[in-house]
Amino acid sequence: MTDAIVPIGHKSIVQRYAVATGILEISEDSADAIRNGQVAKGDVLEASTVAAIQAVKDTPRMIPHCHVIPIESCNVSWDWEGNSLRCTVSVSAHWKTGVEMEALCGVSTGLMCAWDMVKSMEKDHSGQYPATRIKEIRVIEKHKGDAQD
Repeated sequence: MTDAIVPIGHKSIVQRYAVATGILEISEDSADAIRNGQVAKGDVLEASTVAAIQAVKDTPRMIPHCHVIPIESCNVSWDWEGNSLRCTVSVSAHWKTGVEMEALCGVSTGLMCAWDMVKSMEKDHSGQYPATRIKEIRVIEKHKGDAQD
């Protein structure tokens, strides 16, 4: 039998840093509505940034094997790649375990929030999402130690 949460009490507290990214593919109409502030549910990037930050903080509630980590910083950025929206989340903390799961949770939740806010524009005549995709969610950078201080 194994422990549900890996013991980390013996580890030293060091600087931890991770960056994750992912893409939401949406229609040109949805992209234009976001760019022009014409989404009925409000400012997509603002709401999705808040959702990403909240997800970073709530990662241990969503992923049972993750430790509670005292997050020291979280940055969320959005970039357009044509009509696709890229979310990038960086997270840092001084703690005994890494913050890459927090960065991944932030990215995925930020992208899902953006999709939710434009889903009425993304549906086809039968209520399906034939072209909307969340893709390429991945960790692009991770550091352990004082290199990021």
